[in-house]
Amino acid sequence: MAGPMMSTGPHHQVPLTQAQMAQQQQAAAMQVEMAKRRSRKPTDKNLPDNIDECTIGEMGPKYRELRDFERRLDATMTRKRLDIVDSVNRSVKRWKTLRIWVSNTTEDQQWQNNDLNVPAFDFSSNLEPTYRIKIEGRLLDDDDDDLDKEDAVDEADEDKMDEDGANAKSKASKAPKYRLSHFFKALTVDFPANRKGIDQSMEWKKPERTGPSTNLPASADFDELIFKRSGDENMHIVINLTRHEDPERYAVEPALADIVDKTEATRQEIVMAVWDYIKFMGLQEDEEKRNFRCDDLLKKAFNIETGSIPLLYNYITPQLKPLPAVKLPYTIRVDEEFHKDAKPTVYDIRVAVDDPLKEKMVTFLNNPGYASMLKEVASLDDQLATIVQAIHVSKSKHAFLSSLSEDPATFVKDWLSSQKRDLDIIMGESIRGSGEYATTGDEWRMGGKDSVWNTINAKESVTMMLAKQPHAPR
Repeated sequence: MAGPMMSTGPHHQVPLTQAQMAQQQQAAAMQVEMAKRRSRKPTDKNLPDNIDECTIGEMGPKYRELRDFERRLDATMTRKRLDIVDSVNRSVKRWKTLRIWVSNTTEDQQWQNNDLNVPAFDFSSNLEPTYRIKIEGRLLDDDDDDLDKEDAVDEADEDKMDEDGANAKSKASKAPKYRLSHFFKALTVDFPANRKGIDQSMEWKKPERTGPSTNLPASADFDELIFKRSGDENMHIVINLTRHEDPERYAVEPALADIVDKTEATRQEIVMAVWDYIKFMGLQEDEEKRNFRCDDLLKKAFNIETGSIPLLYNYITPQLKPLPAVKLPYTIRVDEEFHKDAKPTVYDIRVAVDDPLKEKMVTFLNNPGYASMLKEVASLDDQLATIVQAIHVSKSKHAFLSSLSEDPATFVKDWLSSQKRDLDIIMGESIRGSGEYATTGDEWRMGGKDSVWNTINAKESVTMMLAKQPHAPR
């Protein structure tokens, strides 16, 4: 069954009420009035020509020096602000040291179960020997980078080092810092083949954020990781740490590394490096700047003769590989001799963190006082333009009176003639090609700054004609 038929033509609009029509008319009138005010608003802040001839002192040169200084200051502030915006958008990183301690403890080993209860005549034990592996990491401060290795510290200094470590941890707890799990998205431990066929491998993956919350779950925010396994023999393991970076860095293939001069970089850094190489070597096409020619290095990297700059991302993608995992070899010790004076194995890894100045730069860009300062500067500019306009008027009056004082009769005659001609032009009564003030001379066809069309009278006439409201047709 066919559905109801709907009209495809334009629908009739609901007629407006008298109040709505009056409101629209009032809004339109307000817009016209605001446009008029903006058109009459003075904007010129330059002093009139030859102002130095009719002023006392060095007012003109000093004002022009201030104007020049203002232009240079505005340019410098704008450039610096754009540099800060660029730094924030480029996510500048800073390299720091992440120190990782790897250690293990033992439980129920054979040498730990020698204290049997002889009167009980129970010489057997059902406890299985185990060990616990602890992986702990801490981001070193700038003043901690020169710490001595723990295996080089004398036994007499151990108490002092423990006290310093406690103070450092308490200091770190007061100031929020990056935790171990922040720098890695996965952690695996490779064990040697077990003779009993038991899989002892361990794997951790960082869970993803769910929902709008920015807080990570406890399983993804920690400074140390501890896990337990069974065993009574020393063995070699390898701890694999997969980096978590934003933006992600990649390992660059050798052919592309010869161009960008980097073995590890982000995708954006590689694109910018290739673009800089193309500009430096002058490989852009003369007619089409978006295209470029490939020299020997680019041919070797991209395997093309010519390329397009918008497709650089596609060219470099096959040359990027994920960074290999950070491998930390460690030997699990369960013997009594080692645990009499057990010491952890220490590794230092370079990690990238956000520049500490980034937060301050973001605060600077989002400062609410900046908008109010711009409003204040705009208000001062308006006042300055009004004062300069008054100076222009005073300069015109001065020129008028000076010319009148030199030859009053000739000046009045020329002035009346000029006023009559301007009035005829404004009223539309001037006849082209006839009359005393006919507009047939070369002066009316000549343009440029010295023509009659660039005079104050012509500008005022055009302004009056544009501001004149047209009469509604009857």
